[in-house]
Amino acid sequence: MENFIVSARKYRPQTFDTVVGQKSITNTLKNAIRNNQLAQAFLFCGPRGVGKTTCARILAKTINCDHLSPNGEACDQCPSCISFNENASFNIYELDGASNNSVDDIRTLVDQVRIPPQMGKYKVYIIDEVHMLSASAFNAFLKTLEEPPAYAKFILATTEKHKIIPTILSRCQIFDFKRITVEDIAGHLRHVATMEHIEAEDNALHIIAQKADGAMRDALSIFDQLVSFAGDALTYNTVLENLNVLDYEYFFKITDQLLNGDIPGTLLTINDIIEKGFDGQHFLIGFGEHLRNLMVCKDPATASLLETAPSIRARYVEQSARCTIGFLLKTLDINNRCDLNYKTSNNKRLHLELSLMQMCSLTITEPPAIPLRETTRLRPEPAPASKKETLPATSPTPASPAAPLLTTSKAQPKPDETRNTRSEKTKIKDIPAGFTNALSIKKPVNKNPESVEDQEPEKNQSNEPFTQSDLGTAWSEFAERQKESSPHLWAALRNYRPGLLPDWQIEFTLDNKLLAEELGHKKGELSEFLRKKLNNSNIQIITRVAETSKDTRPYTDKDKFEKMAEKNPLLRNLREELDLEIEY
Repeated sequence: MENFIVSARKYRPQTFDTVVGQKSITNTLKNAIRNNQLAQAFLFCGPRGVGKTTCARILAKTINCDHLSPNGEACDQCPSCISFNENASFNIYELDGASNNSVDDIRTLVDQVRIPPQMGKYKVYIIDEVHMLSASAFNAFLKTLEEPPAYAKFILATTEKHKIIPTILSRCQIFDFKRITVEDIAGHLRHVATMEHIEAEDNALHIIAQKADGAMRDALSIFDQLVSFAGDALTYNTVLENLNVLDYEYFFKITDQLLNGDIPGTLLTINDIIEKGFDGQHFLIGFGEHLRNLMVCKDPATASLLETAPSIRARYVEQSARCTIGFLLKTLDINNRCDLNYKTSNNKRLHLELSLMQMCSLTITEPPAIPLRETTRLRPEPAPASKKETLPATSPTPASPAAPLLTTSKAQPKPDETRNTRSEKTKIKDIPAGFTNALSIKKPVNKNPESVEDQEPEKNQSNEPFTQSDLGTAWSEFAERQKESSPHLWAALRNYRPGLLPDWQIEFTLDNKLLAEELGHKKGELSEFLRKKLNNSNIQIITRVAETSKDTRPYTDKDKFEKMAEKNPLLRNLREELDLEIEY
């Protein structure tokens, strides 16, 4: 029975041109060989499985070749190359830094360096995992590494460059190997499959390449494992089954359900995923990568960052066209927060399902906060077209500016009468708690009731209809104007969206009185802005403070200091001793 050789060893590159994914490094080394500009020491660093030791061996073989090709490659025909290929070369020494990390091991190496090569030009010492050497061993190696004999070359390889002392780094030419791209790994796997007479689907090879995380050795090891299971036919489903990878069809399906706001369908899909044995965090990682791919597809300049099989790139482009940038950013943020808190959650499945429902809600328009039957009772009816001022429908006389939003009393006090009457108090009590006075953006009421009948209709009065979307756009524009002058109001206007009620009433709900008072100073400016922006003079703004809100968060500097002093009473003593003042 013939001995089996794993693909990572059988198809190990033998020349610089066959090294995958490190073109810049191999070209630099070939030019240095052709120009006879070899340094006395090299340091190859980078992640696992990217070709550090392989390039070190090729470099050692090439510089000892007797008949170099014009492009700087070894001939594979001279005695030095033959002995190297048969692992019988006496000019190349490989040491494992993990097991030869003491001072005595380095002293033995230094003693060997003094002996010149018996055949060939150079004695090459390849020290793998050099970061494992002890501090004393590094110090013993310094002098030899800096001024070795002309025939000695040192090639150090490590995955943890930061653990090597600076004095060693300064004596070496440093080459940083990069992770191999998914496309390069998939192409090399295709070559190996062709050489081994194995039929492999492109999607299957791309999944292996993604699972390898930039390491060619890992990719070839996974490939051998899957071939042992599947035989001569390697399919996409076989790879998913053996590598515990979630099918991308689920990600496309859930994204469509999120765009449609289909909460029941999303919950059923995630239940199907969990029943197949996939962990919730496994789904979150894969879905985050899916959302990232949709994001990079939005711009042709970033489309090259898409690391997927060519057969499904068109699907990513098609689905990303139906997703807005805002939706993708918010969904990525929710997915990331769910991933961070998943391990600490007591009910992991509920935590995952709540996050998915939040993603679905991004595309669902929220209804007004107050039912229509309640607001209809409170809102005033529009004034007649022939009147220039805003008048309640129940009284022919103009309402006082300080009167409540709606009054139903039959008798109105005269202008010269006192306002603190019993009927006025009764009307104030009729208004539900939590509501403040509404502000009309029409022109002020004429204080002379005798001239009401003589007034002409307003020429510039307009009543163009608008939608909730138009209101949201105008509202956001006004909020951005307050960002510099009033950050608290800017945050409130952004976080609490207005609701559009019948007869062009706009309702705005706040959760504390401080914000309501701050908004009260801007009501006139807000009213005038909406009237001009929406071209509708019948708009009325109703502000409401939620009764159930118990906001204890400090807002002013004084409140913040009192809050901190409650937790640490020593702050009060510090303030008194230093005679500090708080700016109000």
